[in-house]
Amino acid sequence: MDIARSLTLFAVAAVAEIGGAWLVWQGVREHRGWIWIGAGVIALGLYGLVATLQPDANFGRILAAYGGVFVAGSLLWGMTVDGFKPDRYDVTGAMICLVGVAVIMYAPRTA
Repeated sequence: MDIARSLTLFAVAAVAEIGGAWLVWQGVREHRGWIWIGAGVIALGLYGLVATLQPDANFGRILAAYGGVFVAGSLLWGMTVDGFKPDRYDVTGAMICLVGVAVIMYAPRTA
């Protein structure tokens, strides 16, 4: 099913992009060095590759929708990896973004 594939690709893209950005952050801000930065750059490149595998052919639509996945995924990453505690506004904002993803990507359209 295209929706299941699309959602899986969004999740993989989020892990690659957010993880890559986190690795660069660790390399620069936490002084962990060039290995961390290099791994982050590779992960960010993989994000770009994964994004191209979406079933929809419209680059702008995919990236616009992915923005909502990125917002929610970043909060989840922060909670899981860095011990971030989102407040109700963070959660509400993320939910709004995910509704936007659903509308942009999966609303029925006429050909």
